[in-house]
Amino acid sequence: NLVLNKHKPWIETSYHGVITENMDTVLLDPPLVALDKDAPVPYAGEICAFMIHGQEAPFEAVVLNKTSGEGVLRAKGLVDCETQKEYTFIIQAYDCGAGANGVSWKKSHKAVVHIQVDDVNEFSPVFREAVYHAAVTEGKIYDSILQVEAWDQDCSPQYSQICNYDIVTSDTPFAIDRNGNIRNTERLSYDKQLRYKIMVTAFDCGQKRATESVAVHIDVKPVCKPGWQGWNKRMDYEPGTGSKQLFPKMHLETCDGPLSAVRAMVELQTSHIGKGCDRETYSEKSLQKLCGAASGSTDLLPAPSASTNWTASLLTDSGRDSDLIFRFDGRQASNVPERVVPQNLTDQFTIATWMKHGPSPGLRAEKETLLCNSDKTEMNRHHYSLYVHNCRLVFLLRRDFTQVDTFRPAEFHWKLEQICDKEWHYYVINVEFPAVILFVDGVTYEPYLVTDDWPIHPSSIDTQLTVGACWQGGEVSNPRFTQYFRGSLSGLTIRPGKIETQKVISCLQACKEGLDINSLESLGKDIKFHFNPAQSVLVMEGEDLESVNTAMAKVSYINSRQFPTAGLRQLHITTTVQCFGEDICISIPDIKAVVIVLPPSEPRITIAGSDRLVKPSADLRGAMGVAPFKELRITSTVTKSDGVPFSAGGPGVLEVMHNLDYCDVLVIGEELNPEHESLEIHHSSLIGKHLDATNSTSGISIYGVDSMAHYEEALRQVRYRNWRPATLTNRRFRLTCSELNGRYTSNEFNLEISVLHNSAPVEHVNHMAVQSQYMRPVHHPLMVHTLNSHISGKASRTATVVIVICIAALVVIVVLGIYRLHSTHQDGSKREEDGAKDPKMDWDDSTLTITVNPMEVVRDEEEEDDEEEEEDDEQAGDMSAESGDSDETEEEEDEREVKEGKQKSKLEWDSSSITY
Repeated sequence: NLVLNKHKPWIETSYHGVITENMDTVLLDPPLVALDKDAPVPYAGEICAFMIHGQEAPFEAVVLNKTSGEGVLRAKGLVDCETQKEYTFIIQAYDCGAGANGVSWKKSHKAVVHIQVDDVNEFSPVFREAVYHAAVTEGKIYDSILQVEAWDQDCSPQYSQICNYDIVTSDTPFAIDRNGNIRNTERLSYDKQLRYKIMVTAFDCGQKRATESVAVHIDVKPVCKPGWQGWNKRMDYEPGTGSKQLFPKMHLETCDGPLSAVRAMVELQTSHIGKGCDRETYSEKSLQKLCGAASGSTDLLPAPSASTNWTASLLTDSGRDSDLIFRFDGRQASNVPERVVPQNLTDQFTIATWMKHGPSPGLRAEKETLLCNSDKTEMNRHHYSLYVHNCRLVFLLRRDFTQVDTFRPAEFHWKLEQICDKEWHYYVINVEFPAVILFVDGVTYEPYLVTDDWPIHPSSIDTQLTVGACWQGGEVSNPRFTQYFRGSLSGLTIRPGKIETQKVISCLQACKEGLDINSLESLGKDIKFHFNPAQSVLVMEGEDLESVNTAMAKVSYINSRQFPTAGLRQLHITTTVQCFGEDICISIPDIKAVVIVLPPSEPRITIAGSDRLVKPSADLRGAMGVAPFKELRITSTVTKSDGVPFSAGGPGVLEVMHNLDYCDVLVIGEELNPEHESLEIHHSSLIGKHLDATNSTSGISIYGVDSMAHYEEALRQVRYRNWRPATLTNRRFRLTCSELNGRYTSNEFNLEISVLHNSAPVEHVNHMAVQSQYMRPVHHPLMVHTLNSHISGKASRTATVVIVICIAALVVIVVLGIYRLHSTHQDGSKREEDGAKDPKMDWDDSTLTITVNPMEVVRDEEEEDDEEEEEDDEQAGDMSAESGDSDETEEEEDEREVKEGKQKSKLEWDSSSITY
């Protein structure tokens, strides 16, 4: 046996194999063959097995032919390249041994087997990000905006590498290369499209495509332009809401410039409104009272009326907010009546006016006179005047000749831009001779030139005060106006004997609207800010950009008028940015925006009360007269329909309290005859109120900015008196009230006073027979008084001693009986009258007289007058300031009680016992 199996099998020293993943056959190079020198001897020369030695190598070697020694290498299971790409192990061949029983096998040397697993393209590419984002600046072409990346799980370079990318979305201005770099193919515009979304796919080198495409978002940014961002061109302002932020989200973009300081100027432009902004449009006198100015000023340009008719011929330009503006075009002027001209101009006085004036036309500009006091006749001397000449304001003051015949300051000149800038300004000239100071919009200016002149020699020539030109009364054939003014004036006043204080001047020209800063305390410490006097310009400076942004967000608009002028207000913001070491490095564009002041809910002022009073002539003759407006009621309502309902369910009507500035009582028909009638209000009725009153034959005017309640109280105190009412049947009056100098006016309330005269007895009987629904047969003390006056006045002349003696006993019995019946009835009547009298009853039955004595058809006129004057004196003596406003029935009851006490012993007539 030993001789038979002498040799070991022989195999190659190393093998290289390839297996495709998921297959089981290994292709070896060289092929697996074992040789044995013992061949062809059976068993000893045959190959029985191949043995694999290795760490769990998933392969097995199988002998295909024992004789030839051929074998094959197979995978025991599925081989996965992604798990393991290569395997290395040891293989040995065994022969079949010496005999058939397979003992004494010989094994070959160990050979190394190296197997490579071939890849199959089983995986698709996958992108590393779910979504890609990028941003580009408009107008630039990029080589690469961003790079997308996909990967593949396959193990081989062929199938795991990404060989190509592609943009799926059509018609996009982008392209992608095989490395995943996306670029733009044209210049992008921020205005055209803000953002692009494109879908991208990928292919591996085996051309397997990604299962899902990936989204790429590309934002287009505008080219960084320095400037303010986040502001609105329009802001709405609701009247009565206080202060409103204009730019709550505004911030400054400096494009990362290294700035060292920012200066921003916010300007509110309101020159198109009234006199330059929303000011109070009350009358000049009312405004002066509101601002605490000294009384005694004369308004030379009042609203035209019956008593102020010298301005009726002038052109008025009533602004949208009812400012009374007089426009002079070089042809209008007016003489101020002698009764109005202030006579006592001393060394101290004030001239004030609103003026809007532009450059004078023509090469040789003439003097343009606002105010002039010159000789009325014979000569042409200017005593004092205020005029504009070549954009200079000149005040002329020629003093009268006194003890000292020397030069005196006479002309005061100011050269200011404001005089010709076509804007409204408030000019106040304070004269404290020889010093004259000009205030323009509350700022003081000394004259740049003062010219001296001789005093004027005294003469008996009258002077003429004119507005809008100067009166040339002498040195010409026809006296005429000269040196006409071209421009607009408003509120031209002279106050003699006193100069105005800075505080009052500031108040008179103050705007009611302007810029504001919310919560000053929260501004950064490095922010400096400054307002102009009118608060229409705000300048802010800061070094830190964030602080400037915070400060700008707090800039607000405010309008404190209850009924502001609706419409737009322009806003203009100019900004300068300073950089380190440079002057101005970044140019910031100006901003133009508007504030829209929404229309206020306009008030409806309503005057109500009794529109007809019937009064006896005796009341009109009385010392107090009658109070026509005793039951007056003034209310004001606004209708809201802007989505802020006052009541559930929709827009509502709300009663509002606000000020009035005048109420006029006008006499309808013939004017009052001052010889026998008057319409007046006692000064005591105005104490404690901001009210004044003037009266004339055409009516009475109560003026001043005050509450509706105070106006009500004052109007109730107005008294009409007529001490000869015999020929008067009625008097009619018309009452109107106003807010804001006529911007809102009330209804016209008409009232008629009918005079009740004493009539013949038959008429009285007829009146009682008709029994009007407003009258009841109530016993009245005035009637009793009159009746007993008749009896007592005639008894001594008509009764005889014989009649008295004969019926004395009978009279006593009758008197006692009637008195007892009357007392009972009187108490009942009084209670009935107190409880049931209609408070609105206009009919006054105080003179309902029943004449008993048929002999007394004609009375002595003088005797009647004397008695009624006594009654009036009694009433006036008992009446205080309050009792004048009390109910008339109370006066009558008081009088009744007094007279009943005196007359209990006299014969009384009970009207309730009359039967018809």
